[in-house]
Amino acid sequence: MSKKLFYRIGEACKKLDIQPYVLRYWETEFSVLSPKKSRSGQRVYSEEELALIRRIKELLYEEGYTIAGAKKKLESELDGNDQLLPSAGEGTAEVVPVVDTRASKRIETLEHGLREAAEEARSIAALLG
Repeated sequence: MSKKLFYRIGEACKKLDIQPYVLRYWETEFSVLSPKKSRSGQRVYSEEELALIRRIKELLYEEGYTIAGAKKKLESELDGNDQLLPSAGEGTAEVVPVVDTRASKRIETLEHGLREAAEEARSIAALLG
């Protein structure tokens, strides 16, 4: 199946397996999501935007981030890690966020451990008076 230049909201949602109301909500929460509108006023999404939506879905549904956490994570990924990669089309390029998931997981594990240690230290301090 060939890639299209733009997908209407229904097509995008079907391709990404999400509901349109979810995508519309994400647009209000993630400023990087701002689809163009067709002449008839319908939202249309590029392949680049679909990749971004796919990443938001991963952050929320697979990696368990809250909306606020996903916003921060996505912003940090987009701040310096975007790379232009050639797409299948002739002479075109698309932006693909590059994420070192191993490093991200290690950082998340470390943060979680630090939160647990701090909580335990507070409990011990409370017991000691």
